[in-house]
Amino acid sequence: MSIDLMAVALRPTHAFGTPPATGRLRVSPEDFVVTERLGFEPDGGTAHVLLEVDKRDANTMWVARELARHAGVRPDDAGFAGLKDRRAVARQWFSVPATRPAAEWVGVAGEGYVVRAAHPHSRKLRRGALAGNGFAIVVRELTGEAPAIEARIAQVVETGVPNYFGPQRFGREGSNVTRVAAWLETGELPRDRDQRGFVYSAARSLAFNQVLSARVAAGSWNRLLPGEVVNLDGSGSVFQAELIDATLEA
Repeated sequence: MSIDLMAVALRPTHAFGTPPATGRLRVSPEDFVVTERLGFEPDGGTAHVLLEVDKRDANTMWVARELARHAGVRPDDAGFAGLKDRRAVARQWFSVPATRPAAEWVGVAGEGYVVRAAHPHSRKLRRGALAGNGFAIVVRELTGEAPAIEARIAQVVETGVPNYFGPQRFGREGSNVTRVAAWLETGELPRDRDQRGFVYSAARSLAFNQVLSARVAAGSWNRLLPGEVVNLDGSGSVFQAELIDATLEA
């Protein structure tokens, strides 16, 4: 079966039909404000420093490399919990080995970033080690009728929304999709570790979108099916549910 990878990435199946409104996102970086929440406090350890960084129109990987350079360590020694949009204003956490006192980091700055706070910590910050992100998003040149938009919002509140990976995961004009297709065809990956990571990430996201799109088309995307892996709300318990009962549905 031939799969249109670009369609999977950029044109997945809609759950509720065509959008009732259109608009422009991120006309300026200030239109997309992200605040990262770690979910834990710095522990005062001596091995690393946690840095709270404000960045504007700056790539996370580039900022991490800059911070590693200021620390006098390898780029891989700098840690962060997740990639943030470049075309945005973001408050994000990084870590670096404690090659200098935490207080000396406050005010360290470069093109598009500044360190606003620094705290001693015992461990490198790992990917995924965050509680979540807060967003403030401005939509410009909005078109659409208010009643239709309000009705769609109410529908989403009631039933949820299929949380596809969006275009940013797949690069400008789908460039990462092209790289995944080349990998599948040739079996060759980029030599650079970070670039390999982008290809792996795009491939995983394509697989997720393809499965979710099929579920949306089948009308089963927001309900449990027998044999699926579930995560109980509030408990962290993860298991395979062979039978779906009222308790799991609730």
